[in-house]
Amino acid sequence: MRTAHHENGEQVIENWNAVFKALSAEPRRQLIVSLLNASPDESVPLPESAIMPNVPPDPETLRMELHHTHLPLLTNRGFVTWDTDPLVAARGPRFDEVAVVFEALHSEATAIPDSLVVGCQRLEEEQQNNVDL
Repeated sequence: MRTAHHENGEQVIENWNAVFKALSAEPRRQLIVSLLNASPDESVPLPESAIMPNVPPDPETLRMELHHTHLPLLTNRGFVTWDTDPLVAARGPRFDEVAVVFEALHSEATAIPDSLVVGCQRLEEEQQNNVDL
């Protein structure tokens, strides 16, 4: 017989696995950061909000990848919602589960190795802001 503590532990593992899977692709990470920068009830335009400024992909290819891969994955776990006309995304009911990862990273930006920061505009800005304090 399984205890509630054991079952909760399994659920926590599943939740963390889903968060890290959701954040395992750059367009999804950029979209989450874009939504963090928007007000909670605001949607963001796509594909623009899923593009890393330093390494812009082909917008049409990204649009297809968003529609067929990235947005369904984020939607299935409730991290985002999206509409097709126009193509936009908004925070989903479980958005906080992915947002907390970036909030923690951004608050500790000065402790992150340069190999994970240099070239990432947002983390570079966070590092500079924390150094200036």
